[in-house]
Amino acid sequence: MSETETSTVLSILRERFDAILDGWISTQSDEGVLRTDLFSHKEGREQTSSLLRAMITGIAEGDTGSRFDLSSEAWTELRTVLVDVTQERSARGVSPSDMASFVLALKGPIFFQLKELLADQPGELVEEIFFISRVIDAFAVYCTEVFIAERDRIIEQQRDQMQELSTPVVELWDKVLTLPLIGTMDSARAQEVMENLLETILQRQSEVVIVDLTGVQTVDTQVAQHMLRMASAVRLMGAECIISGISPTIAQTMVQLGVDVGEVTTRSTIRTGLADALNRVGYEIVHKAKQ
Repeated sequence: MSETETSTVLSILRERFDAILDGWISTQSDEGVLRTDLFSHKEGREQTSSLLRAMITGIAEGDTGSRFDLSSEAWTELRTVLVDVTQERSARGVSPSDMASFVLALKGPIFFQLKELLADQPGELVEEIFFISRVIDAFAVYCTEVFIAERDRIIEQQRDQMQELSTPVVELWDKVLTLPLIGTMDSARAQEVMENLLETILQRQSEVVIVDLTGVQTVDTQVAQHMLRMASAVRLMGAECIISGISPTIAQTMVQLGVDVGEVTTRSTIRTGLADALNRVGYEIVHKAKQ
């Protein structure tokens, strides 16, 4: 659909911009999606205005006929604004349904203006309403897609942050690292732990690593094998590995599973593991008697 073919809706959007903008904001308020608890009146109006202006640009420049496609180049500005607004609203706690309702609230004000202008031309009125409905519906769908993608990105980012917090590599002493593991271990996490540990060994030029399992309740065969491979990888990096804090339950499980710890050094607690590690790098813990 060319600009000539959409002259009616374009003229309404351009010439009655403020009325439609006010109507859109009013409808948002009536439907409870204005979210003045999250946005100031000025912020909300700026977002709404930028979306309406971008929509006008898209309708004027885009192919909005039977092959109407919001992903075409003509709608670049609108997509950019939609992404910015959706990400901002998502970050402030707006739900996907509220975001979709926010966009769909634009229909009412435009329908009202069209009805007022085309009351005596029902055929053209239906065509214009059908056209603008398709455009606004496409907005809402795109917003939902952006919202879901943004939420997935945040969840993934939070997962990575939690993973880092749950597997911190700490330098206890010069050339001595410790890796306290907490929670449930699976193969994916064990692989990430090993990569993080080996990278830290390289950066710190460490000679001894204590992998503490005090906070791990259970392991399966695959995880146990990952622990042993981790110890082997540490040795290949020129460092020594001490596994501490193996609980009775884990010890029995590893025996029942037939896991052979081989040359891996084990200690009952991180305290004894640390004493062993310090001894290996030339330090000795001496009790200082009180004067």
